[in-house]
Amino acid sequence: MEVTAKFSKPTYKTISLFIVIGLIATVAAYTFLFLKHDPSFVNLNERLLPVSLEHPLGTDHLGRDVLTRILLGSQLTVGYGFLALIAAVAIGVPCGIFAGFKGGLLDRFFMRIADAFQSFPDTIVAIVLSGLLGPGIENLLIAIVLVKWVNYARLVRSTVIVERQKDYISVAKVNGLSSWRIMSKHLYPHIIGHVLVLASLDLGKIILLISALSYIGLGAQPPAPEWGAMLNDARPYFQSVPSLMVFPGLAIVLVVLLTNLLGDYLRDKFDVKKELSS
Repeated sequence: MEVTAKFSKPTYKTISLFIVIGLIATVAAYTFLFLKHDPSFVNLNERLLPVSLEHPLGTDHLGRDVLTRILLGSQLTVGYGFLALIAAVAIGVPCGIFAGFKGGLLDRFFMRIADAFQSFPDTIVAIVLSGLLGPGIENLLIAIVLVKWVNYARLVRSTVIVERQKDYISVAKVNGLSSWRIMSKHLYPHIIGHVLVLASLDLGKIILLISALSYIGLGAQPPAPEWGAMLNDARPYFQSVPSLMVFPGLAIVLVVLLTNLLGDYLRDKFDVKKELSS
């Protein structure tokens, strides 16, 4: 069935969602307007200060301003999440289109690779790959992309296999359209809605994965103000200064919640059913 958008009158919930997302994106992009402190400057004389006008969220164990590090961390955590997501989509979608449209040996080759990656949970595979590649955000992103591209390849392949059996594809072939023209003009509109919904839902999972692996030392390394790394740094001080873990944790929860709301919104707009695991 053709995927079409239903452009109904926007609700208050929808408008509020995009306003909040826009504000977060603006803060992440223009953090320098709010910076009053160097996020990496160590001042042991101001370590573990409480909330104040000078430090709205206090300072950490090295005297660094927590608010500044969380704002910069939005660029790292969310930015890295977008980067990994774009790379996974850029790899998975073409592989799924070609495998589904061409079939045969190419289809079997790509799908056996996909099956190998999906034999274990995403988190386990990402941890193993990150451990093999070594600590560091670049290696973590490579591991996440290697794990996530499979979802898009399988989703697109299943959609293309259904669509290529329909009459309009046969008519396009009879009319002499090239495979590239058929894929770009006729198949792409049918997969874009599914890909957008999966990507919006996947962004929150990727952000959680980046934060979790940074928390255990396989992702961003000190002194990078990545939210998961900030949670790891604050762990010894949870009993005395719990806010050091609470504020980065709330930032992660808020962003993941918003990405999930965005995914629900896109799923309703594109009328995409929950078939992402097929």
